Amino acid sequence: MARAVINAGICGFSTTVTTQATDDPRLVKVAITSECKAIQRLGEALTEADPFREISYRRATPQTAELAAQYCSHAACPVPSGIIKAIEVAAGLALPADVSITLSKTDGE
Repeated sequence: MARAVINAGICGFSTTVTTQATDDPRLVKVAITSECKAIQRLGEALTEADPFREISYRRATPQTAELAAQYCSHAACPVPSGIIKAIEVAAGLALPADVSITLSKTDGE
């Protein structure tokens, strides 16, 4: 099992993604709870995923990315990436490690 808690940024919405491997190595169960209505709709559509599809754009467009394009109007939303990371970890395709993006506004150049 893997869990990702994603604080999306200036919108202030928090999302929790819980993923669980199954006996089938090509299937991970996905549960998403979020304060964001768009991510709630994405979560209703994404209840399971093929981790091998999710980890590479070369095989096919990840299902998470397709659903994000359908339900989430903000292209910079970090939640879809966090969902894919949790799927990777649950499937044993990645080790759990925190990721971060630090943003600041600078003057000049």
